[in-house]
Amino acid sequence: MKSVLLIGLGRFGKHIAIKLNDLNHQVLAVDNNEERVNEALPFITNGQIGDSTNREFLSSLGIRNFDTCIVAIGDNFQNSLETASLLKELGAKKVIARAATGVQEKFLLRNGADEVVYPEKQLAAWTAIRCTSEHILDYIELDRDYSIFELEVPLNWGGRTVLQLDIRKKYGINILGVRENGKLNMNVTPDTVLDSRTSILVLGQQKAIQKCFRI
Repeated sequence: MKSVLLIGLGRFGKHIAIKLNDLNHQVLAVDNNEERVNEALPFITNGQIGDSTNREFLSSLGIRNFDTCIVAIGDNFQNSLETASLLKELGAKKVIARAATGVQEKFLLRNGADEVVYPEKQLAAWTAIRCTSEHILDYIELDRDYSIFELEVPLNWGGRTVLQLDIRKKYGINILGVRENGKLNMNVTPDTVLDSRTSILVLGQQKAIQKCFRI
């Protein structure tokens, strides 16, 4: 369990609060809008109404006590930038901030943010990859080269073992798991037999995966 300071309770911030709650983390959420704070109360440990660009207000929250500080402000980049900078000045261990553009990402990294999330860019990449093939069920980009894909098992793979397919040797692709009836099995061995009615999680270079699965 970690202690998280979440600043900004718009749609993005609220979804973060819900997920952190699902993961049983302690969350103090801050927003200058009372209605937003009240709506988030079922998903957070505590809520505060205040201005995150006010140094005295932020200082009163005990910034050093949080494992992570998340700046999820989406409607005012100036406030987001000032908040990230103040958090770092007040001794925040880790600051994760939201960016809407590449320029914002650069400014945040130069002014207090340890990491930057770029929801619009990440969603655009996911959508672009997802729509290239009806066989792609999910996609996670790890860096510019490597990604994890969840794909339907090709029909001609049905009844064959991981060893027989040998896609690791041929394409440098690792099969991480098999999902059947909604249940994910990560215990994959060379003797695991694949079923064309299931899906698999694979890790590898995007170009290699595209070639292997003819995406």
